[in-house]
Amino acid sequence: MQEDRKNIYLLDANIIITAHNLYYPVSKVPEFWDWLEFHAKNGSIAIPREIHEEIKGGNDAEHVRWAKDGARKKLLILDEEFNQDLLERVINEGYAPDLNEVELDRIAMDPVLVAYALADPKNRIVVTNEVSKPSRKRQNRHVPDVCSAVGARCCNVYQMLRDLDFRTNWKSNV
Repeated sequence: MQEDRKNIYLLDANIIITAHNLYYPVSKVPEFWDWLEFHAKNGSIAIPREIHEEIKGGNDAEHVRWAKDGARKKLLILDEEFNQDLLERVINEGYAPDLNEVELDRIAMDPVLVAYALADPKNRIVVTNEVSKPSRKRQNRHVPDVCSAVGARCCNVYQMLRDLDFRTNWKSNV
């Protein structure tokens, strides 16, 4: 009998960037960042390597230093081989089968994130700050709509926070 595995939330780079810039700055709400690290350690949160490389910021970007810290980076990175066939499926079914080079540059790493979710669609959930805009076509499609088109699960950061029970006093319950 196969046991059910727990969900793994695959974070888009915009989750880290926006959290720091808008609502949970690293130095102001360290509980959030500790919580992310805790869930990375227990396998509930991961960031594909290609997506991790998209985490950028200014000269004094605390969130970049946090995410790129050697030991923490190792915890955060989803350590597995990438499936090129899944990427092609995401591009063809989620965007368009005939994207040109300019369009492919525009979609950047989003299809990679979705492809990692498709590697285990029952247990992986893409977490993004992008919102559904079904009227968008081709390279302008948003991650939630691409996920929907290919059968990958997707949620926003607030759903992940609810699902994993984030509170600023979360350590008292661990």
